Amino acid sequence: MLKKVDSSQLHVGMFIHDLDCGWMEHPFVRNRFVLSTEDEIRKIMVVGIRSVTIDCTRGLDVSDAPTVAEAEAATEAEVAAIAAKPVAPLRTTLAEEFDRAVAIRRQAADLVKTVMQDARLGKAVEMDKVSPVVENITASILRNASALLGLSAIKTKDDYTFLHSVSVCTLLVAFCRSRKLDAATTYQVGIGGLLHDTGKARVPDAILNKPGRLTDEEFEIVRRHPRDGYDILRRSSGIGPIPLDITLHHHERRDGTGYPDRQGEQDISELAQMAAIVDVYDAITADRCYHKGMPAAEALRKMYEWSKFHFNPALTQEFMRCVGIYPVGTLVLLESGRLAVVVEPHESSLLTPKVNVFYSTKSQTYIKPETVDLARGVGFGGADKIVRHESPDKWQVDPLRFMQLA
Repeated sequence: MLKKVDSSQLHVGMFIHDLDCGWMEHPFVRNRFVLSTEDEIRKIMVVGIRSVTIDCTRGLDVSDAPTVAEAEAATEAEVAAIAAKPVAPLRTTLAEEFDRAVAIRRQAADLVKTVMQDARLGKAVEMDKVSPVVENITASILRNASALLGLSAIKTKDDYTFLHSVSVCTLLVAFCRSRKLDAATTYQVGIGGLLHDTGKARVPDAILNKPGRLTDEEFEIVRRHPRDGYDILRRSSGIGPIPLDITLHHHERRDGTGYPDRQGEQDISELAQMAAIVDVYDAITADRCYHKGMPAAEALRKMYEWSKFHFNPALTQEFMRCVGIYPVGTLVLLESGRLAVVVEPHESSLLTPKVNVFYSTKSQTYIKPETVDLARGVGFGGADKIVRHESPDKWQVDPLRFMQLA
């Protein structure tokens, strides 16, 4: 039996089934092992892991701990409450914005690649080239956030560093919009998102793309990238304090376990806290050379659990409402037995988005794609509901192929 336990409840003789830290490094070779020393427990606490999953059939039990299923059910109930608040309406349809969003994303990725190359050569960032890209991303988000947010799920391992920066910019701009921040602040935050990983230009590719676990020495090199990026950007003409703050502090955590300054909750600016949430969300949903990305809906639920210690809980909930409880691009199973991809959030109920159905799990065949508005009832194009999110690998389908219907 698998149970969720607080790290303070750990004892030698328990079997760790999952360290539950998909976004952070930890000092263990494996995620599953028997706790054999008090030092192992201390290491779990020191790196900021606050809860783990134990297997009671393979080690000591904690009698009053909830099972994984019970813990997930409690989280799901809390997530449903978060979904009840309205979100901003869209100005254009996904079809109208999609092609523009593809071009904007490609332009932004090319820019980030140039910025990183220039940084490696010791050149300053040319802000006159950055500004129009951020403005284009912002304009696309204002017209229809679903287009760029859906494209954010598509990343190749080779271009991950560049596309991650574009996604963080996109998500941060959408986050600012959903929080109704002013245009000037949103623009500065967007620049911070696009340039936040500039310091990785000083990290050797062999470390960035290493398929196995990093050594302590390699991890220390990676941990220098926020300050390296800050130093690079500080020498660039026209860079403001908000992008500098986001670049330097997007890896800080509210319990003080982050880096580079181990800031606590009271020290991290609100915008840097927003960047931390977005950065982790995008990182854990992406396929990397060393791990398989989580489905977006699952990642949001993990973020919600982690926010009790590592992120601002209120901001995390606002971010969940921003991207949707079932984010655009998420594969979902409907009550009818059909698979669908989420293409647009509903303005008042994030549990009933608009989806494109394309596959029957009953016949295990593709079906004629169609758009279904889950907020509508029988006779109005709806009358179906989401049972759960699904892994595309499980069904061997690519839901993003059906973001647009012919």
